[in-house]
Amino acid sequence: MRVDLLSREYPPDVYGGAGVHVEYLARELRGLADVRVHCFGGPRPEPGVLAYPVPGELEAANAALQVLGVDVAMAAGCRGADVVHSHTWYANFAGHIAKLLYGVPHVVTTHSLEPLRPWKAEQLGGGYAVSSWAERTALAAADAIVAVSDGMRSDVLAAYPEIPPDRVSVIHNGIDTDEYAPDLGDGFLIGHGIDPAVPYVVFVGRITRQKGLVHLLHAARSFPRDTQLVLCAGAPDTAELQEEVTALVEGLAASRPGIVWIREMLPRLEVIQILSRAAVFVCPSVYEPMGIVNLEAMACATAVVATATGGIPEVVADGETGLLVPIDQAEDGTPHDPERFAADLAERVNALLADPARAAAMGAAGRVRAVEHFSWAKVAERTLRLYATLR
Repeated sequence: MRVDLLSREYPPDVYGGAGVHVEYLARELRGLADVRVHCFGGPRPEPGVLAYPVPGELEAANAALQVLGVDVAMAAGCRGADVVHSHTWYANFAGHIAKLLYGVPHVVTTHSLEPLRPWKAEQLGGGYAVSSWAERTALAAADAIVAVSDGMRSDVLAAYPEIPPDRVSVIHNGIDTDEYAPDLGDGFLIGHGIDPAVPYVVFVGRITRQKGLVHLLHAARSFPRDTQLVLCAGAPDTAELQEEVTALVEGLAASRPGIVWIREMLPRLEVIQILSRAAVFVCPSVYEPMGIVNLEAMACATAVVATATGGIPEVVADGETGLLVPIDQAEDGTPHDPERFAADLAERVNALLADPARAAAMGAAGRVRAVEHFSWAKVAERTLRLYATLR
């Protein structure tokens, strides 16, 4: 069976969970099928990986139109596939066109949904209507939809009630626990200005409304002064959001020591060490279908404090591998009471900072949970079985 995976992201250009998912799914599927990967950007040296740049005529166009231009080229490259499998709206339309052109099944994995990310209008303008149309069109016609959590499945059926429930399956994201394992060195920490002798709270994620960084920065005002806050945060959605976050970070740094902001995308080995040495990893997301980064922290044996939203409660066992933060959300995902949410976030982080033994026990339990319940080999096997039902 020839399987063509369609994704905006693929190494070395990976900035989010969907890119991580495609990277590891492709690796595991290659032992089971003939796999081709189609992605955005410049040429990749890896065999079986085809990359597509934005067409020259669209270089100055709205970003959503650029995506559709790449999708058309990507669909043309899928000739000969037995099944096409797209990831995120960026590639969904390519899969839909390939289905129509070649009469092959189209599988969609939903890592997020456009109706639940209204803040994307800040980034795309009218292009948000285009991205929403592309996603709805592709999902409505898809032969099978994979949700990365039970929460994501519920979101799909609520956002797109025209989709039959039996067409939506749950296959959780996975984690490579050989790669993501505790690294107790300190070379990378020192290189980034983190003091290994001082406990720190760490955030890893893009600067987007979805990831809740603004709420974390408000919560951090209540963190102990003898605790560092390490922000591995870059790739802002908009200049306005970048300015807002910069002002908050600068204000925080002016009032207390130990604020470390790493703006560039770090190599995986560096992230693993930073996660491993943290006292607490915090995920303040207001929208998270599953949250691979929580699995990454757990695999590194670090206690997690995360929002009780989306698929996160399926990953983080509250009171066992970390602490969940309740959130009363508006339709756009934002908390009705941001101050309450920030206070609850701070309270749980501070509870673990005050009890290092409890945090260490949660980290150890998180490592066990990651090893025993989430593996990319199982993800690939379940995905291949799904393909087989569509032939």
